[in-house]
Amino acid sequence: MTAPPRPEVAPPPVEPLLLAIDCGTQSVRALLFDLEGSLVGRAGVPLDGYRSPEPGWVEHDAEAFWAATALACQTLWQTHGHLRPALRGVAVTTQRGTVMPLDAAGRALAPAITWMDQRRAARVPVIHALWRAAFRLAGVAGTVRYFQREAEANWWAEQRPGLWAKLHKLVLVSGLLHWKLTGRFVDSVGAQVGYLPFDFRRHRWCKAWDWKWQALPLRPDQLPELVPVGGRLGEITAAAAELTGIPVGLPVIAAAADKASEALGAGAMADDVGALSFGTTATVSVCLRRHVEPLPFVPPYPAAWPGHFACEVQVFRGFWMVRWFKEQFGDREQGEAARTGRSAESLLDELVAGVPAGALGLMLQPYWTPGLRHPGPDAKGAVIGFGDVHTRAHLYRAVLEGLAYALREGRERIERRSGARLTSLRACGGGARSDAALQITADVFGLPVLRPHTLETSGLGAAIACAVGLGLHADFPAAVRRMTRAAQHFLPQPRQVALYDALYRDVYQPMYARLAPLYARIQRITGYPEKV
Repeated sequence: MTAPPRPEVAPPPVEPLLLAIDCGTQSVRALLFDLEGSLVGRAGVPLDGYRSPEPGWVEHDAEAFWAATALACQTLWQTHGHLRPALRGVAVTTQRGTVMPLDAAGRALAPAITWMDQRRAARVPVIHALWRAAFRLAGVAGTVRYFQREAEANWWAEQRPGLWAKLHKLVLVSGLLHWKLTGRFVDSVGAQVGYLPFDFRRHRWCKAWDWKWQALPLRPDQLPELVPVGGRLGEITAAAAELTGIPVGLPVIAAAADKASEALGAGAMADDVGALSFGTTATVSVCLRRHVEPLPFVPPYPAAWPGHFACEVQVFRGFWMVRWFKEQFGDREQGEAARTGRSAESLLDELVAGVPAGALGLMLQPYWTPGLRHPGPDAKGAVIGFGDVHTRAHLYRAVLEGLAYALREGRERIERRSGARLTSLRACGGGARSDAALQITADVFGLPVLRPHTLETSGLGAAIACAVGLGLHADFPAAVRRMTRAAQHFLPQPRQVALYDALYRDVYQPMYARLAPLYARIQRITGYPEKV
C-alpha cells in the first residue's frame, strides 16, 4: 500500500532585494538593499590600479573596473549567496567623467583617462566661424576652448591617431559596466557628465548641428545608446553571470552618476533641500525642475530623478584635502590608528574638538586645484592669519572650515541663479562620517544638516532607481519616502553662526579677489599651473 502523496508546501515568501553596484574613485562596492532602503549586504574591492606615467596624468586600467566589479559581487555572494533568489534587479552608479575608448569587440584600446587627469590637447578641431563669433559675443570663447582642450577625445585624436582610428565606442565607466553586464553598448542619461556631445538641457546626445560635434572628433555612432533613469538597459548575460554570480536574465536598470545618486539616496529632492557630497570632489547641489546654470555656460547635470536637473557647484579637491592633511601632518593619528584599530579620521575629529570655532583667525581657501570660472584657471590655495599660537590642530580645523565656506559660496551662487532658498542640507559621502565636519557645516551655513541612515547613499540612490524602474515602488517620490530617512541632525549653534558669518563675509569672500592678481603673477613666473 503506497502512502498518499504529500501536499506541496509553497516556499516562504522572499522580500525583494536590489543589487546596487557602486564604482567610485577608491573602490567598487556590491550593495544589497531591501525596499525599505536598509543595507542588507555589502562587499567592497579597492581600486588601486591608478598610474601617473606623466606629471598630472591619472590613468586606470579600463578592464580593472570590470574585474573589481565581478570580484565585489562574488565576494558578496560568499556571505549572502542565500539571498540571490530574492534579487529583482541590478543598477549601476559610478564615478563621473572617467572615459575610455573601446574597439568593435568592446576591448579597451587604452587605459581610461580618469576625472582627476590634467592632460590637455594642444591642437583642437576648428569650430565654424559663426559659432566662434557667437561665443565671443557671449563672453564664453575661453570656456569653449577649455572644453575642447580638456576633452579626452581631442587628446587621443591628437596624440594617439592610430589608436583613435580604431575607435568603435567612447564610453564612461558606467557605459563599460553596462556593456559587460548586458552585452549592449548602452548607458544611462543620468551618467552623462564629461566632455561629450551631450545636450544637458534636453538630456540626449546633441543634434547634428550643435557646435559640440565640431569641437570633438566624434560621430554619433561612436557613442552608446542612452536610456532614461529607471529605464531598462538589458539583462544579465550568461557570460556576466558566470563572472559575477548575478543570476542570468536579471534586469539591469538605469541609475545615475554617483553625485546625483547620492542626492537621491539622501532624500534631497525638493528645491529647498541642498545635497552636500563630502567626497574626493566636494559638491553642493539642488534638484530642480528647470535648467539653471550655476555659472554662465556651465550646465546643470542630469539629476537621478528623470526630467530634473542637478544644479551643482564643485570644490574640486574637496575632502581629498582631509587625506592630504592626514598624509602630510597626521603621522601621530595614523600611528595610533594602526595600534588601536580606530580610524585616523576619528582621531583627527578629536583634534578639532580642542580648537575654537574660527581656528583663532586661521583662514583657508581650498583651491588646491584650479577651476574654470570661479576660481579661475590660475587659482591656488591659500592659508592666511598664522600666528605663534597656531598648531596643526588649528590648520586641520581651518581645512574643514575652508571647505564649508567654499560650499556655502556655491550654495549662495545656486540660490542667486535659481531663486531657490535652502532650508536644510543632506550630507553624503565618506566625509559625512565626521561629526566635526557636519557641525562646522551647520554653523557655517546656518542651516540644519541631516546625516542619512546609511552613508552608502550613492548605492541607495541606484537602488531607488532600480525599485522604481521595476515597479516595486510607484514613483520616485514614493520610493524616497519609503527608502530614505535621517539618522542624525546637526543644528546650527547661534554663537558659532554669528562668528562664521562675520569671517565668511569680511575675510573669506574677499580673499580670492585680493589674491587672484598674485596667483596670476605666480603662474606667469613659474608656469604652474599650465595656462589654458
